[in-house]
Amino acid sequence: MTERYDCHYCKESLFGKKYVLREENPYCVKCYESLYSNTCEECKKPIGCNTRDLSYKDRHWHEECFMCFQCKRSLVDKPFSTKDEKLLCTECYSNEYSSKCHECKKTIMPGSRKMEHKGNSWHETCFTCQRCQQPIGTKSFIPKDNHNFCVPCYEKQFAMQCVHCKKPWHKDCFLCTSCKQQLSGQRFTSRDDFAYCLNCFCNLYAKKCASCTTPISGLGGSKYISFEERQWHNDCFNCKKCSVSLVGRGFLTERDDILCPECGKDI
Repeated sequence: MTERYDCHYCKESLFGKKYVLREENPYCVKCYESLYSNTCEECKKPIGCNTRDLSYKDRHWHEECFMCFQCKRSLVDKPFSTKDEKLLCTECYSNEYSSKCHECKKTIMPGSRKMEHKGNSWHETCFTCQRCQQPIGTKSFIPKDNHNFCVPCYEKQFAMQCVHCKKPWHKDCFLCTSCKQQLSGQRFTSRDDFAYCLNCFCNLYAKKCASCTTPISGLGGSKYISFEERQWHNDCFNCKKCSVSLVGRGFLTERDDILCPECGKDI
């Protein structure tokens, strides 16, 4: 006597019929598709046993339904992208959603490396130094006038050069012409394109006060009095006899001395 071989679910005989094994249990095709077939995302119909089931992230499609949402071309065995759960071929995705290279204006394909800066994007090979044309990659760069420069090229083209060593400007060479003291961080002045600390400049070039004989720098808005090729600090412009300040007042002279009008009466 022949042993019966029935569908595990409906118990109908499978003798001479197609069937599907699942977990070592046989099912007729109808029961298997009813119980276990996936529903196609595109046409919403079951994906039968005789049809290839294509899946992506727990979603399923008939082979003939696995196509680009935009151009309807088949995506079987081809690269694709998704947007809002819709399948798109790489060309349609790029045309619709990919950024354009700021340099060559072509699409930056999904998955390819790109550089981004201040809202603009570049192909990695297009993000180059304006001066040497070498790719900047992950190196430091300096933007200027809508162009990007690697640091060495920026310094060569735009940075101030040190007058002593001809390299980009740096504080180690920024010295007083006279005493060689470093000027970085302190007040200084210049004469004939040479820099001086205030002490050296005053000693070398400033006029001397006719009263105290120390230099009158005139720097920083400090005021002084000048009369007949002689100069005085404001605080030194006083009557020789009574020491009253003569700033803004009339005065008399007696040889090298200055006198207020009252003391001048006794001359």
